[in-house]
Amino acid sequence: MEHEQLTSRIDEKALRAWRLSGWISTGIYALIVLALLIVTIKFDWPIWIPAAALALACLGAYLEINLIPRLRYKQWRYAVTEHEIELHHGIYFRKRTLIPMIRIQHVDSKQGPILRAFGLATVTFSTAAGSHQIPALTEIRADEVRRQIARLARISDEEI
Repeated sequence: MEHEQLTSRIDEKALRAWRLSGWISTGIYALIVLALLIVTIKFDWPIWIPAAALALACLGAYLEINLIPRLRYKQWRYAVTEHEIELHHGIYFRKRTLIPMIRIQHVDSKQGPILRAFGLATVTFSTAAGSHQIPALTEIRADEVRRQIARLARISDEEI
């Protein structure tokens, strides 16, 4: 399969969903920094401890809200063909995975509360070697991809 065939992308609403997840993480970071500040005041610890935690929290917030969702979205590509599924993803370590249809044992779709809020779902499929996923597709597209993989995997099974 050539790279040009990998035109399928995850839905653009994935950016908003991942950013919301980043905001939730940022809220947790803020609580940790606040707790450190309270403990610092109460036990007369050095002020650099909550200051360093605040700096790390700000860096983490920037990464999780702005940078990582954009890079993650930009890198995700997939293709479902008659004989295989090809996945391209990764920010720091780019990963290209090719899964033969004949190896697929189970296919499913799932939604957490954040994906559900944006009308998105993740398609997961399993082989004997492990499980893979195509994240953040619209619910309709996820259902189509899930059915397509299930149908093609069943056809591959019958060819044996």
